[in-house]
Amino acid sequence: GKRRHNPAAARNQESAMSVAKVTEITASSSVSFEDALKKGIARADKTLKNVEGAWVQEQKVIVKGGEIVEYRVNMKVTFVLND
Repeated sequence: GKRRHNPAAARNQESAMSVAKVTEITASSSVSFEDALKKGIARADKTLKNVEGAWVQEQKVIVKGGEIVEYRVNMKVTFVLND
């Protein structure tokens, strides 16, 4: 008899091992959005263990005299909690 693979069971097993948490971070840079993202992630990684990724919620720029002076990103960073 062929054994049926049960993806739901595999998923449940996986989620039992780790719990993820999300925290919101705002970072800024005078260079670019990418630089702001890198700074935000680097800062998050210093404080939080096992950072897995981030969802960029919002990007905005601060303009003075017709020039972009600041790039800001608001992101939700996902990290895994260890027992």
